[in-house]
Amino acid sequence: MAGRFTAKRVAAHDLPPIEEPSPSALEGVSWTVFPEAPAEPAAPAQQSSNPLLSDKLLDAKVRLHRRLIEEINLSALEKLPEEEIRNHVQQLVSQYVLVERLALNAQELAEFVSEILDEMTGLGPLEPLLKDPSISDILINGHECVYVERGGILEPLAVRFKDENHLLRIINKIVSAVGRRVDESHPMCDARLLDGSRVNVAVRPIGVDGPLVSIRKFSKKPFNLSKLVEIDALRPQMAELLAAAVKSRITTIISGGTGSGKTTMLNALSAFISEKERLLTIEDAAELQLQQPHVGRMETRPPNVEGKGEIRQRELVKNALRMRPDRIILGECRGEEAFDMLQAMNTGHEGSMATIHANTPRDAVSRMEQMIGMAGLPMTVSSIRGQIAGAIQLIVQLQRQSDGKRKVTSIAEITGMEGDIIQMQEIFKYVRTGTAPDGTVQGHFQATGVRPRFLAHLVNQGINIPGAMFDPSKPL
Repeated sequence: MAGRFTAKRVAAHDLPPIEEPSPSALEGVSWTVFPEAPAEPAAPAQQSSNPLLSDKLLDAKVRLHRRLIEEINLSALEKLPEEEIRNHVQQLVSQYVLVERLALNAQELAEFVSEILDEMTGLGPLEPLLKDPSISDILINGHECVYVERGGILEPLAVRFKDENHLLRIINKIVSAVGRRVDESHPMCDARLLDGSRVNVAVRPIGVDGPLVSIRKFSKKPFNLSKLVEIDALRPQMAELLAAAVKSRITTIISGGTGSGKTTMLNALSAFISEKERLLTIEDAAELQLQQPHVGRMETRPPNVEGKGEIRQRELVKNALRMRPDRIILGECRGEEAFDMLQAMNTGHEGSMATIHANTPRDAVSRMEQMIGMAGLPMTVSSIRGQIAGAIQLIVQLQRQSDGKRKVTSIAEITGMEGDIIQMQEIFKYVRTGTAPDGTVQGHFQATGVRPRFLAHLVNQGINIPGAMFDPSKPL
């Protein structure tokens, strides 16, 4: 195999750093050289000191990947154990590195082999980021600009793709795995990875400077309420009330902004649903991680090439009502399906849950009104509000603070109608008191002194919540 490679030899000192490629060093060498990348906040010393980040290594990796694809039977390779695949690829890569005279030590060679394996069987440069448990979000702004979120803070990484086509190939691998596509005629797409992580893609002409990709990762172990209490997203008394509400089939809406932790909270609360109940989940991209044994999962479908075959959330909600669910879990309520969801909550599916984008519990109710209006039904404002007040009992508001931490900022109960106004009372809230010099948000949780009206319902279900929990004079 070694005789097939015809690249010219390159000495170790000919590998220029990314920041200042040397034209003289590249003269006469058959490598593809990129133009100078725009300056990024990442540490230049780190980029230049790692030979695996050089343009030559990046180009070599992609070219070697193409050659291996041509010469290896991938379908037969996938049947082999992972260790055998790695050994086989390592032999081929070692021969290639010798022929190309790439200056790599043993550790760098092992990393190079891992990257080749990621290109062949995974998602290329994204694989190390997906395996890193400290990363919660991956944000790609074109093939040369990658950011990640760690601990609620965004930071740039020196991860790069060879070119736009390299990034597009990985994007297509992601979306095709769930039966979707993205191209110039359909430049936007919602998809998911095998582990349930949410992916959103926008390519040209929508993405002006190249493909935009955002990946919302989910931890291998879903957060439970105890973990949320541990990280101070809420207090034990608040968690106890929410757990009791879910057990006793109190219909709950989880409200918050983008990245505030709505899906995480929904997953955590679902752990308190009885295993004897049948659950149906409806989502745009399946990402919920329910732990019950009896769960039916449904996912919307975009239109095909001819613009036909689209299945929206509203059709799925209607269909779910015919599938004998005990509860319906709507991943995100964002349109006219809100009407069908309220109908389900009002007709024997108490305890159903959904998430909604809103800044406060009152805003969540207003958004529900607007979404029901999108259904185009001849309903008065009073009747719409009556539907909401009769269906929803509890709203849990989450917010992402300026320091990146997520908090349950309000737990509010809908108590009914007074005239044309939906009545609501806040049970617990988070009070922000200031900001520390290091940017950390300061504040505390407190009870408002109001006891929820559904306490009597909890008692009937055999759940006793001590009244002292709602005393505002006692710290949470």
